[in-house]
Amino acid sequence: MGMARRNSRQVRVGRIAIGGGAPVVVQSMTNTDTADAEATTRQALELWRAGSELVRITVDTPAAAAQVARIRDQLDAIGCDVPLVGDFHYNGHKLLTQYPDCAKALSKYRINPGNVGKGVKRDDQFGTMIEAALKYGKPVRIGVNWGSLDSELLARMMDENAARQNPLDAGQVMREALVVSGLESAAQARKLGLPAEHIVISCKVSGVQDLILVYRELARRCDYALHLGLTEAGMGTKGIVASSAAMAVLLQEGIGDTIRVSLTPDPGGDRTREVTVAQELLQTMGLRSFAPMVAACPGCGRTTSTYFQELAQSIQEFLRTQMQVWKQRYPGVEEMKVAVMGCVVNGPGESKHADIGISLPGTNETPVAPVYVDGEKTVTLKGDRIAEEFQAIVERYVKENYSPENYPPGAPRRRPARSQTTPIKAVR
Repeated sequence: MGMARRNSRQVRVGRIAIGGGAPVVVQSMTNTDTADAEATTRQALELWRAGSELVRITVDTPAAAAQVARIRDQLDAIGCDVPLVGDFHYNGHKLLTQYPDCAKALSKYRINPGNVGKGVKRDDQFGTMIEAALKYGKPVRIGVNWGSLDSELLARMMDENAARQNPLDAGQVMREALVVSGLESAAQARKLGLPAEHIVISCKVSGVQDLILVYRELARRCDYALHLGLTEAGMGTKGIVASSAAMAVLLQEGIGDTIRVSLTPDPGGDRTREVTVAQELLQTMGLRSFAPMVAACPGCGRTTSTYFQELAQSIQEFLRTQMQVWKQRYPGVEEMKVAVMGCVVNGPGESKHADIGISLPGTNETPVAPVYVDGEKTVTLKGDRIAEEFQAIVERYVKENYSPENYPPGAPRRRPARSQTTPIKAVR
């Protein structure tokens, strides 16, 4: 999947590699009270099972810090080795010092330079957190956010800008302040002894165009690994569209080593949705593969029945559920393409382009559904059990084409893996 990537330093976070040519890493964050070890363990496990390769947890109080090692132990006991990232604000210097078990259990620390301290205390408190990272061998994310930007830095830059012969507008100064905050904090950490290979930078904003401009400038001025994400993206489709619009542009340009889609969940909604969106963004762009993708007809006046929609949904859910088992038994299955189409116009053609596809009958068409495997029509289904029969065909295809005993590592498959589009290489 040959999209050109920015050349960044590689950072190891537990077993996960970020940057340096490694695949773009998906991460998420719990929204439980970390002081509730059981709830946080449970949600971290859910996020990991959904595909989050790093899980960030809030460490904001002594009660939360006291539970971090217990959360780590509980996850390890159930076979979940996901690295935990501690999110610190205001009092991180105290918590990392007073709770050494917390400092050791975390795989990475997130430091916000905008609220690590004020005046002369800032350098001391920032230094204390870097010392903990050095003591325990932990990497650090310098996480700048324009909602909590260093007010002293911003005031200084605004004053400097006002004295210019041709002042920049306020938005330009704000974006520059974000970049400067991240780079100056990274430089300060390095002076204290933290290696560049232990530093990740993020400069998050909530506007799509602002995010693109900020990260382009970051990428131009440093080779640190970059954490990419739109902060406060929003709820539902708005959050998904905004995050995808911003990150897709940057990822296409090779910018971004790890991503988070910061969705506001619906009340009582599933926290793992943001993980699925991040995976689908990367897979749709051709950067990674996580689960077989289903191409499905959008429907039109030729498809007044909802049957193909229901089948597409059930197949998509079936594939995602099965991936928990398949990813262990059938290497490469995540690149399989499945098509569920609704009528004779594009159905047969689209099904032929997939590894396995079905063309359901549209309105007034003969009530039969031809199935195509590796581009060839193999069987025609009809009756009341089309969904179950097609699902069985998919399962059989997976076993026949992705079993290691049939196809040892490196051996060609019956039909080469195909992509409907060829990723465009970024021009750098």
